[in-house]
Amino acid sequence: MLFTIHVNNRKIKAEKGETILSALNRNGIIIPTLCRMKEFTPTGACRMCVVEVEGKERLVTACSQPVEEWMRIRTHSPRVITARKTIVELLLSNHPDDCLYCDRNLNCELQNLSEELNIRERRIKGKKIKPRLDQSSPAIVRELAKCILCGRCVRVCEEVITCTSLDFINRGGQTHIGTAMDKDFNFSSCIQCGQCVLVCPTGALHEKYNITEVQEYLNKHDVVKAIQYSPFVPAGIAEELGIRYNKDFDKNLNAILRKIGFDKVYSTGTGTDICISELADQLSAKLEKNDESPLYITACPAWVKFAEQSMPDIIPCLSTVKSPQQIAGVLIKTMVAGQLKVQPDKIFSVSVSPCMAMKYEARRDGMMRKGISDVDSVLTVRELARLIRLYGIDVYNTAREPADEPLAGRSSSAVLAELSGGLAEGVVRLVSYRLSGKEPDRQLLKKIRGSGSFRDCTVKAGGTEIRVAVVDGLTGLEKLTNALQAGTKYNLVEVMACPGGCIHGGGLPKIASRDDLKNRARLIWQSDETEAISIPEKSPSFLSLCDKLANENMEISDKRIFHTHFERKDVLL
Repeated sequence: MLFTIHVNNRKIKAEKGETILSALNRNGIIIPTLCRMKEFTPTGACRMCVVEVEGKERLVTACSQPVEEWMRIRTHSPRVITARKTIVELLLSNHPDDCLYCDRNLNCELQNLSEELNIRERRIKGKKIKPRLDQSSPAIVRELAKCILCGRCVRVCEEVITCTSLDFINRGGQTHIGTAMDKDFNFSSCIQCGQCVLVCPTGALHEKYNITEVQEYLNKHDVVKAIQYSPFVPAGIAEELGIRYNKDFDKNLNAILRKIGFDKVYSTGTGTDICISELADQLSAKLEKNDESPLYITACPAWVKFAEQSMPDIIPCLSTVKSPQQIAGVLIKTMVAGQLKVQPDKIFSVSVSPCMAMKYEARRDGMMRKGISDVDSVLTVRELARLIRLYGIDVYNTAREPADEPLAGRSSSAVLAELSGGLAEGVVRLVSYRLSGKEPDRQLLKKIRGSGSFRDCTVKAGGTEIRVAVVDGLTGLEKLTNALQAGTKYNLVEVMACPGGCIHGGGLPKIASRDDLKNRARLIWQSDETEAISIPEKSPSFLSLCDKLANENMEISDKRIFHTHFERKDVLL
């Protein structure tokens, strides 16, 4: 039911049951917030959204106060602006003065509020927080001195990722956010997904940069500098650099990377195609044996770490196939090294990914051979954008160049794998093609492409039924568990830690709403519809690569090099 309220001496329409903030925003009136996140229950903790309501003695928080028909509201009265300004000044009273060196300089919500409220001097002096820099994680850096206790990271970790790695510790002036027993990140249950980094309004949480390491190797002439990037990286780079993306930008990115100094540029999509093929082999073997235990896809390193520490009983059901990044890394350090006639340790292999957990995965014990890592360094999309700016590359005036063989081609299934449910769809397509000679009707796979934290469907392939489940964000694991306990059998289960999949990875540009996420997904659906090669085994480059692997490299021919192992991890909860 709609009714009228008075805001700043004019009438606006409000809906019964909504909050003051919602009504204001819907009518084009913007007021600042720090703790609020869309689609989360409001807490009113930061008090930045306070407004003056006639008849109320105290200012009320617009994010949590329901709107009522009698209300007369002032959103920017002198009293309100003074209150907001005081709140920001209190936050700045013990905040570090290193904005020029901060990761979030010019992109900091606290900094932006200070400018909007015209704060130009420190009127309130507080005791500085003792600097504490936690760099123990391979993916995330935590700077407690920059934390403003908004609680966003705590809520995302608990309500979206369900890890509960972060929480408020101590009371009063000693309150801060930390992990269990206030230990460093490497002792915690953190799965390195980076969702906390995406919501942090300041520089208290940010990715661990590998740019300096990459720069050092770019200046070495006795090392082959190789780089791979996953299918969604070009779109992410275009978004971060503020340019319009088109399907040919992939080729522009190849030229940009060569200008920076990389000798070889490869597509991680080739590794995705091999991953899909290996997963299809494992699924086919289970179907032939009538093995009713589900096969859990393990291409998401954040999900794998969560399974190892929180669901150890399913470790025997985890696929042993490495992620596309690591498979491509294996090929670069073996096949490419052989073609270039160099030792694997003379290749510096860099991967660019939307996923921050890939930094952690590259350091796992099972991802190296003879003491040499298959992937030496991992950059996020944001890091690569910084590197492009650092080297002064004009992205508008760059030629289009192909990626280097033999890791240049990919199927549209490799692009789909960036979406939650996309990798499972690619595997089902390939298994169906092998069993019946044709791909399944995509209408049958429509449920996989739906929304919601848990989706499932049944697909018939050559007389065989394949029951697939997709867990989109770890909140869907409870629904999966309930379905399994109720007796539902699944042949293939895909789990993605980040809601939406890699298009919402911690290493991508920050998004303002779910509409931005839908736009990213739309790019992938369009790519799948327009590209001719839909599955790996229809790709001449993939088939040629498989022949070369079998004939030229004995180390790869048995395919064991594409597989790894997983084990239980005991962490502080």
